[in-house]
Amino acid sequence: MELPVNAFKRGLAARRHQLGLWCSLPGAYAAEIVAGSGFDWLMFDTEHSPGDPITVLAQLQAAAPYPVSAVVRPAFNDTVLIKRFLDIGAQTLLIPFVQDEHEAAAAVAAMRYPPEGVRGVSSVSRATGFGRVADYGRKAAAELCLLVQVETVEAVERLEKIAAVPGVDGIFIGPGDLGASMGYVGQPGHPAVKAMIEDIIRRLAACGMPSGILTPDTAFAKHCIELGTSFTAVGMDAGILARGTEALARQFRTG
Repeated sequence: MELPVNAFKRGLAARRHQLGLWCSLPGAYAAEIVAGSGFDWLMFDTEHSPGDPITVLAQLQAAAPYPVSAVVRPAFNDTVLIKRFLDIGAQTLLIPFVQDEHEAAAAVAAMRYPPEGVRGVSSVSRATGFGRVADYGRKAAAELCLLVQVETVEAVERLEKIAAVPGVDGIFIGPGDLGASMGYVGQPGHPAVKAMIEDIIRRLAACGMPSGILTPDTAFAKHCIELGTSFTAVGMDAGILARGTEALARQFRTG
């Protein structure tokens, strides 16, 4: 059995823009619905959703038959959480709230087996094909992809140092928390927040590091892509469901 190829990581290396959808609804059914919608990648979130390794496992299985890459966000930069998601077969992880190069290096270590890292070894996991992938321990790192999330002013000040950490494959910009750290909580579209996001994208491009973002603002999403984002999520399943059903109800409500 061959180790699955990480198409998302290949896309980053080729500097090919990849369009994404954020998935905060836990469970396989919603994941399967959106897996065939035409996106390049889906983010299965467990930081701001009720998801956990069990629900993500079902999402990975539901999305597997479709030509879409799965990205998983653990709740925190935690070695045990990272190990659990890797063992169930996640190949690309987005680690939230990375504040400096030391925290980025810790995430890299959690993704790799000794002696390069601290990932615990399990020889009969879904990631290893239940022991059917020959030399998984030696091959795994080549197909694992690490994205780290920069979402505070303090992290932005250390942006180039974070980007220089070996093993970091991309940096994701978190507009909501970034705006809050700037004093604009609940205002990710504030001009000052957008200006900082634009600066981050340019700085990452200058040091050759792929950048990504989530924004449901269509015009700003297109602008970010033009500036050089490599992976851009343009909507969230729960938001699409909420706003879409509200719009449908309004069509039939009068007065």
